Amino acid sequence: MERRPLMTYLPELYRDIKDFVELMETEDVELDDLAGAIEQLLDDQFVMTSSEAAIKRREQQLNIKADPTNESLDFRKIRIINRYTTKPPFTVRYLQDRLDFLVGAGKATVEVDVQNFVLKVTVDIPDAAIFKEMEYTIKTVKPANLVYIQSTALAAQIGLQERIYKIPLNRMTQLSTTWKIGQTPFAARGQEVQVK
Repeated sequence: MERRPLMTYLPELYRDIKDFVELMETEDVELDDLAGAIEQLLDDQFVMTSSEAAIKRREQQLNIKADPTNESLDFRKIRIINRYTTKPPFTVRYLQDRLDFLVGAGKATVEVDVQNFVLKVTVDIPDAAIFKEMEYTIKTVKPANLVYIQSTALAAQIGLQERIYKIPLNRMTQLSTTWKIGQTPFAARGQEVQVK
């Protein structure tokens, strides 16, 4: 809702007095700043609409050591929500939901071998910050009697190509000749030529 200027609340008599006009304009600016601060305070009550200062405060409360240079504000918000929602009871479905929330649906697979007490997580993560948060989530959720095995499923190919180059080196000095140090180079490098 748009706020009316304060000058409209004063009687007509005061609208021609310069002191009152300036005073009301100054107070209008102050009230606009106050309205913006109140709106930001309300936004800071919710993680997804929080400012960076509010996110930093929440990270301190949760003992999260964030690296703002390498981690985006959106990732930091997701990490805080993940920490808030990591509460018991824990099931395989719950862990799968948490990993889908962190890394994206279909990028992580959770398997439990009940006979051998093994929890295997196969995941496709190219980002180290997301991997650290995923590890934290798994260690928080995993029961103490299960062994955690991380399996990476990065679908990447490495291509190799061989090339051979030749650079001739022409010696500028000969045995049994005079060589002037500093004037004649010891050897001259030729042009680089691709052999294969």
